[in-house]
Amino acid sequence: MTNPVTHAFFIGRATAEALTEKLEDSLTDLLSAVAKFDAQQRQNLREFVELVMTKARQNDAKTETTEDIQELIDNLRAEVAQLKAELQKYRNQGN
Repeated sequence: MTNPVTHAFFIGRATAEALTEKLEDSLTDLLSAVAKFDAQQRQNLREFVELVMTKARQNDAKTETTEDIQELIDNLRAEVAQLKAELQKYRNQGN
């Protein structure tokens, strides 16, 4: 028959080994989850930055287009005013 003290020692040792293995597994799982979370957050940040940059480029393009249209309208108004003035001069010459 085994000595009770020796038996208790081996049970304590086996318990410590089992707990160490469980702790290592849990720590590995935790680190893996943290790494996945970090990678996902980095990806989310990259996507957010890209979205912001895309919107900024679109708004910039819209502003340029609006400015181009406004410039075209201003030029057309100036031409219409010039044509009105020329037409008025022509009418005045006929009188």
